[in-house]
This record gives sequence, C-alpha cells and structure tokens, in this order.
Amino acid sequence: MSKVELFAALRRDSAAGASGRTLALRYRVSRNTVREALQSALPKPRKQLPPRASRLDPFKPVIDDILRADLSAPRKQRHTVRRIFARLLDEHGMQGVSYQVVRGYVAQRKPKIHAEAGRGPVAVFFPQTHRPGVEAEVDFGEVTINLRGAPVTCMLFALRLSFSGKAVHRIFASGGQEAFLEGHEHAFEALGGVPVGKIRYDNLRAAVAQVLGFSRQRVETARWTAFRSHYGIEAFYCQPGLQGAHEKGGVEGQIGWFRRNHLVPVPDVESFEQLNAMVDAWDAADNARRIGSRPRTVGEHFAIEQPLLAPLPDERFETGTWVAPRVDRYSQITVRTNRYSVPIHLVGRQVRVHLHASHLVVYDGRDEVARHERLMAKGGSRLNLDHYLEGLLRKPGALPGATALEQARAAGKFTPVHDAWWAAVCKAHGDAAGTRALIEVLLLHRHMPHEHVVAGLATAVRAGALTVDAVALEARKFAEADDAPAARDDSGFRRPPNNVVSLTQRRLAQLPQDRRPLPTVTAYDQLLRLRREGTAT
Repeated sequence: MSKVELFAALRRDSAAGASGRTLALRYRVSRNTVREALQSALPKPRKQLPPRASRLDPFKPVIDDILRADLSAPRKQRHTVRRIFARLLDEHGMQGVSYQVVRGYVAQRKPKIHAEAGRGPVAVFFPQTHRPGVEAEVDFGEVTINLRGAPVTCMLFALRLSFSGKAVHRIFASGGQEAFLEGHEHAFEALGGVPVGKIRYDNLRAAVAQVLGFSRQRVETARWTAFRSHYGIEAFYCQPGLQGAHEKGGVEGQIGWFRRNHLVPVPDVESFEQLNAMVDAWDAADNARRIGSRPRTVGEHFAIEQPLLAPLPDERFETGTWVAPRVDRYSQITVRTNRYSVPIHLVGRQVRVHLHASHLVVYDGRDEVARHERLMAKGGSRLNLDHYLEGLLRKPGALPGATALEQARAAGKFTPVHDAWWAAVCKAHGDAAGTRALIEVLLLHRHMPHEHVVAGLATAVRAGALTVDAVALEARKFAEADDAPAARDDSGFRRPPNNVVSLTQRRLAQLPQDRRPLPTVTAYDQLLRLRREGTAT
C-alpha cells in the first residue's frame, strides 16, 4: 500500500483501541512512523537532497559575468556558447567539463539574466474571449495528395470563426492570389455571411505587398484591397515570422487537426473537384465534434453565430485574373512560366486567358477555345492533342513523336485500342495513309463520347474493319444502344432527339447565377398617393 493508505490504516486501528506497539508490529513499521501517522493524515514530504556539486560550479560566476557583459556589446559581437567554452579552457584553466554541460547552463541562465536586466521578459499568453460573429482567422497549409496516381503538393486554405470554431477548407493547386480570393469567396458562401469584425492574416504575398517597419501597417495589393472593400472585410495582420504565429493560433491548430484526421492516409483522387467535394463533406461532418472541454459542439455554437454574420453582397467578386498572351508558332501560350496549347488556327493571334486557382480558360473574343487544369510546377507544358489534329492531317509524320500524343497516352485518352487500330491500318495502307485515318478517327471524339469511339475501335479491330466509316458506324451503334432507354416515352414510341438549343438558352447556361434581389416598384407608390390627394382637393 502507499504511504497515505498506510497512515489511514494506522489511524483507523488506533481509533479502534490498538496501541502503538501493536500497530508497529502489525504493519511492520517503526514507532516513529506510527507517531507521525497519528499526528497527521498526510505524510511529510520527502526531504530534497542538496544539489550535487559539479565541476562547473567554480566557473558559473565567470559565465554570468560574460552574459551580463554581452548586454551592452554590439549585437554581432556577442559570445556564443562555443566562444564561452573556449575562453573557460584558455583563460580560466577549466578541465573535466564537457561542452554540453556549459551549453545547458548557458541556456538555463541566459534568459534569467536578460529578464533581470529588463531585456526580454518571460513570454506570457493570455486567454481570449471571442464574441460570436465578430472575428475569424485565415491561413494556408501544405498537403500532399495522390492526383491521378502521382503524389503532388497542394495548398489547403482554411477560414475559421473564432467563437464557434467552425472552419471551411478548400484545396488548390497553388497558394497564389486567385486561390486566396476563391477560398474566401467559397468560405463566405458556405458560412452564409461575413464576420463583422477583424479577420487575422499572415503577411501573405497575395494580400501584402510590403511590410512597413515594425508596425502593423501594410501596403496591400490592389486586388486584395478591392476584394476587402467588396465584402466589407477588416484585416488584422500578425507580426512577421514565428513571433506572430500565436496571434492566430486557432487556425494554425485547425489546419494540423484537419490534415491529421482527414488526409491520413493520403487520398487518391482524379481531380480537384472530386477532392473538394470530399472536403465539403468532411466540413459538414465536423459540426458534430467538440473542441476541448466545450459543453457544445461546433455546429451548436455556429447556430448561435451564423445569424450575427454580415450578409453577403448581391453580386460576386471576380476572383480570376485576366492576362492576354500571344499564341506562338507551336500553338501554345505562356501563363505564369507554364505553356498551354490552343487550337492551331489561333497561331500568331492574341487571346484572353481567365486564370483561376486550379484551372484556366482561354477565349478568342467571346468564344471559349480551350480549358486546362493549371500546372503546379514551373516550366511545364500541358498540350491537348485535339488542338493539333487539323495540322497533323497535313503533316501526319509529326504524330508519332508529338509531345501532345505522349501526354494523351499518359492521361489515358489515347488508349491501347487506338494503338492497335493504328498499327493495323498502317500495315494495311501505309504509314502516311494509316496515320491520316487515325487522325480522322480522333476527330470523332469532338462529336461523340470517348467511350463510344473506343468501343467502336475495339469492334473494328476484331472485325478487321480498317476504315474511318466503319469505326464511326460502330461507335454510333454503341451510342444508340446507350440512348435507347432514354429516347422512348411512356407509350414505348421513340422520341426524336432534341439537338436544337435556342441561342438564349445557350447564353443563359454559361452565365453565373444572379443573386441580386428582384426589382420593386414600392418606391413609386408615393406618386400614386400624391395624385389621389391632388384629385381630392
């Protein structure tokens, strides 16, 4: 038994009438122990042994004097631990003391000497109370995912409300300004409002162009200033470096928690859209968790906070960036050090590019001509084989070694079935004619689903049909077989396909959702009231 339990047993038996000698024999302790137990229910604390003497003791005053002298020395000419150790050996004859012992004493003593001199007081952290709907914190963190089988490093955006702990996350290909603004917009849409007070930030390049001295003043980027004005955000910038990390410790810990609980093991995804759909589901499930010892869940606290958020503006902010590169002779444009393909008829012309966080859209005038997923590394290229087909019809010999063909193979768009049909048709009709036939087959992908064309190619290979018309016929058979159940009405009669779309419907399908309030004529009712009053007079 423990000593406390021993004292309790001795006191209990003594109250029952047992003598001190009997208690000492029964519990095999000394009479002094019995006496101490009867005097106090708690045993006396164990006596602390005096600190053991060290060979460094005679030199500790010397080290203290050196550290005090450094307080007034130039900043770049102060003693390091290695220099102190060398002086003790050379000037004071120290022997038998290792460098690690000196380093441990300096690390323990130096902060105390600085505090005694009024230099650098001990860091103190104060608990904070946050009002609902007032404050939030924003930060980025690195995460690794398996994108189409290859590990890539992405950026996790997080916006966390300080009161409820409700956090909204988004994963982007990079942490640039487009991702910074799109992350805010998605978070405000998910929360249904904007915090009415301050939002805490690091000194991110997406928001801060320059830090002015040691103050809180910053020179902000123009687009970030416009975005803040649009949503009514009041920014609070933390101190640069590690000194300011504690000023937004909530979101710092939130990113680590989210990464450990939802991104372990590393997720395998095919696109960022699929990944962010998973992130949205995780955010919704996190409403049921409790933070620390809070009596309510995150969702219950957020239900209190959400009505107190400022409403969203009627119109959305354009978060993408517009650039206007020129198409080179390789039918490529350069955007942020990376190269992307466009249709070959645009060679030499200037196009407009709408750059988003994870993708970019290329326009020729008002027409969309290309869409690419953004590259994460620098100096890369993303080429679409479809953009080069018209040129390859004139130069079929360039297809076997084309970079666009290798990228199409790596992406799974140019399948082994294509290669098998290509080899067969080249053997039958020659390389030039066979390659042209393959290019005409690839043109079918513009009008028919990929899986139907591949199925038509597989059937043509088995049947030995080495013409484009045979492949197109077999592909249409698979397309009709897939569309057959949906193309019949309730009476069993086949409905004609509706391929005609009005120009108005086509334009409306490409426009973003209009969230502005409906117009009202309530303000004009006062004119009717004035007219009735004039008629009465």
